[in-house]
Amino acid sequence: MSRNVLIVEDSPTMRQLLIMALRKIGDLTIDEAGDGIAGLQKIREKVYDLVITDINMPMMDGLKLVSLIRQDERHRDTPVVVITTESGEEDRNRAFRLGANAYITKPVRAAQVTRKIRELLD
Repeated sequence: MSRNVLIVEDSPTMRQLLIMALRKIGDLTIDEAGDGIAGLQKIREKVYDLVITDINMPMMDGLKLVSLIRQDERHRDTPVVVITTESGEEDRNRAFRLGANAYITKPVRAAQVTRKIRELLD
């Protein structure tokens, strides 16, 4: 059974890197959004098994997106992974307070991402 994953990231290069890492897991349907508003629209249209989001994006940042995901009945328990350049403890703590399940700082390694995604999907 294929599982749905949404990547919300404003950098096309980073989105491609994440897609290549996720393809190694297999049996995933991967959707993309370039900012938080586009990501939220996709979340309203489809149920996801996992969401990956950046923090710093135009239109709506990833922390606001995490808080809105947690308010959505269908996605209240969906694992959310924050992948960001923000390495400060304050951002990390805020992400977890808002409902993130994992926080990975850039630059990321594909093995690190796939390991965390597998863990959250199992």
